[in-house]
Amino acid sequence: MDDSLYFGEQHLAVREMVRAFAQTEIAPIAAQYDASSEFPWPTIKRMGDLGLLGVPWPEEMGGAGLDMIAYMITIHELAKVCASHSITVSAHTTLGTSPIVYFGSDEQKRRYVPKLASGSVLGGFGLTEPGAGSDAGGTQTTAVRKNGHYVLNGTKRFITHAGVGEVFVVTAVTDPGKGTKGISSFILTKETVDLAAAKAAGVCHDASLPTLKGFRAGKKEDKLGWRASDTRELIFEDVEVPVENRLGEEGMGFVNFMRTLDAGRIGLAALSLGLAEGAFDASVKYASVRKQFGQAIAGFQGIQFQLSDMATEIEAGRHLMFHAAWLAQHGRPFAKEAAIAKLFCSELAMRATTKAIQVHGGYGYTKDYPVERMFRDAKICEIGEGTSEIQRLVIARHILRELAD
Repeated sequence: MDDSLYFGEQHLAVREMVRAFAQTEIAPIAAQYDASSEFPWPTIKRMGDLGLLGVPWPEEMGGAGLDMIAYMITIHELAKVCASHSITVSAHTTLGTSPIVYFGSDEQKRRYVPKLASGSVLGGFGLTEPGAGSDAGGTQTTAVRKNGHYVLNGTKRFITHAGVGEVFVVTAVTDPGKGTKGISSFILTKETVDLAAAKAAGVCHDASLPTLKGFRAGKKEDKLGWRASDTRELIFEDVEVPVENRLGEEGMGFVNFMRTLDAGRIGLAALSLGLAEGAFDASVKYASVRKQFGQAIAGFQGIQFQLSDMATEIEAGRHLMFHAAWLAQHGRPFAKEAAIAKLFCSELAMRATTKAIQVHGGYGYTKDYPVERMFRDAKICEIGEGTSEIQRLVIARHILRELAD
């Protein structure tokens, strides 16, 4: 891809900075944190110091003051080395912070965004429930207004940062008779589950935030991939939430969350593409040094064809992802393009990591090489932020709507 199509000098500088950080500080510890399934507090602290937890937000909000393209570059470069670090940035920024930036009151922005953008706390997004995954309109968590506050009851499932995070935007039903138009969103705060580690790292804890009684994290998921990313339940048991913590008007929660997911799909496309490129780079390197039958396996047509297919699809994915990001950055409609990029890149991540293991042969099936971890990390990309099936539905609806127009 011609870098000048989407990148200016500042974008290239961001890419080099994030790439160097990922290679020197994350690559050496990625396998260790994957194996232990621990949250990588020290490198999260470093990402906060570098401004990577607030890339697209204005400097007056505590962010880096960069744009959507720079943000996607950040996710992309991190994912080449470690998907867990990449999803930490993506979930925190797009899902945890952007709803407050775009739909919050001035007071809510002032109170929460600087803390989130600086990394002094981590944010999360509570939408998925045990019975409401792809059917996000099937939300069962309730919010009943009483005496100047809302009382929330319910459970959210598979929430990134549910344990380590302290600021969450969540959905709950405020008017059961209105379907999706009866769903509202709220900002909730709690203390991180690992206060000692957060304090030791000097990141992700702010004692000034109130701890809402009855709001807590549930069990930590033991996942196939993204193992250094924190994923748990969020549980609400008669949680009293002040009215001023409602995000936007009553009944706008579902609509606003769907808008949030549109942008999130570009981020997951960037992460997926990074995984594919990381697997491709590892395969090229391995094929150039691994010898069989007296020569490097890169000289065999069977290997060359696999590398060629990977390179071709990665190039296509780069255009799809950065095109969707460019549209979003310039205020153009991008929902269809985001779904296309997410669908293509997530399925590409699975194809590319599968080929990478094949190129590595038996070694690719061991934890001695990163492609085994990349393969495990890739699968969730076809599920999170809307499954591949949901993306196809979204794309088809846009196509048919355009035809009708």
